Amino acid sequence: MVVALTDGTLHSPATPAGQVDTDIAMTSHALNDATLDRLFRTARTHNELGGEVSDDTLRALYDLLKWGPTSANGSPARFVFVKSPEAKQKLAPALSEGNREKTLNAPVTVVIGHDLDFHDKLPYLFPHVDAKSWFDGPRENRVKDAFRNGSLQGAYLILAARSLGLDTGPMSGFDNAKVDEIFFSGTQVKSNFICNLGHGDDSKLFPRSPRLSFDEAARIE
Repeated sequence: MVVALTDGTLHSPATPAGQVDTDIAMTSHALNDATLDRLFRTARTHNELGGEVSDDTLRALYDLLKWGPTSANGSPARFVFVKSPEAKQKLAPALSEGNREKTLNAPVTVVIGHDLDFHDKLPYLFPHVDAKSWFDGPRENRVKDAFRNGSLQGAYLILAARSLGLDTGPMSGFDNAKVDEIFFSGTQVKSNFICNLGHGDDSKLFPRSPRLSFDEAARIE
């Protein structure tokens, strides 16, 4: 039997008074299987993406991914949503041959970059302490932090897109220097990877590749 505490949490008779049964609490708040499938288990990387993606959807996408955690809330990722035919043609010369057609045909391609001077915004993003001073100094000392946390935000983008009903096609296979010149000229933003957004056709997917088991990839100590 499960009973509710006055603060809305749950516990079972086997749980000491005042202590929340975390397994039950987690179960009661867990996402349903359909949502977990959409985000992880049946979600696929699509090579062919079509349909329409509105500007409002792109804004909603960012308003979800921005809440993902980054070191000191630094939020170094910078995003360019390449959507117009003109912007796609600017991007085209930087794409590898194998990625060009599918990227030009996708409704939107996101360039995910990271700002090497992300620390300039820390007085606003992390006002509790003087976090900016932690990253002051030579720019090369910020590369790892910017790249790591920008990559995290790129992953949040993929999950946010899936949660909004979009399919994704993340990839490398482009000339980073050319992309930086085209979209980030005059800044300290460096491109990381790109991701096509749209609506995929599951019938065009090849069988899903396997994943490592828990014991192959993880351990509990």
